[in-house]
Amino acid sequence: PWCYIGKRRLDSALAVAKTRFPQLSFDVRWRPFELNPNLPEGKGYDKMSYYEQRFGSDMVGRMIPRMKSVAKEYGIKMEYGGHIGNTFNSHRLIWKAREVGGSNLQEKVVESLFKAYFEENKSLGEQTVLEECASRAGYADSSAFLSNSELGMQEVREEMQTYGHNFQCTGVPMFIIDGKFVLNGAQESDQFLRVFAKLG
Repeated sequence: PWCYIGKRRLDSALAVAKTRFPQLSFDVRWRPFELNPNLPEGKGYDKMSYYEQRFGSDMVGRMIPRMKSVAKEYGIKMEYGGHIGNTFNSHRLIWKAREVGGSNLQEKVVESLFKAYFEENKSLGEQTVLEECASRAGYADSSAFLSNSELGMQEVREEMQTYGHNFQCTGVPMFIIDGKFVLNGAQESDQFLRVFAKLG
């Protein structure tokens, strides 16, 4: 959930930066990271049962109200129903979206995927869900790509390895700005703006 909230905070910072730092240009690229690569493909596990098994029911009981409250501040109607499945193919889709339509399409696909999982209780392990997300974002013909598991696989794995190694990425969200400033976690918008100020 913090990736979704972090995206909203970054979006807010970028909106401010356009006028505060007119000399800067921004190109947001989304890189792959799997929290649990061992999740099954397809629909996967019941989300709440999985969270309770992983974090404990007491922690989950405290976490959910807080997450819903924070998410609401950013217009996100966080839900915790549905299922959780393997996300590797969603990373393939995100990579392909940039190849097809650049950063603009990639951003729309990412937003659509976040909405599907966090607000609509859909599993990103299901190809039909990924196709729906792509279509909603303006990428209408993703089926052939998603159906061939070899396409984009090497590129995604290489990105995972490169960024995991070069920036010691062990969790997300992680924001890498200008290839040298690293912000971990769902930073407040002001923190992004402080870094942007260092770019000139």
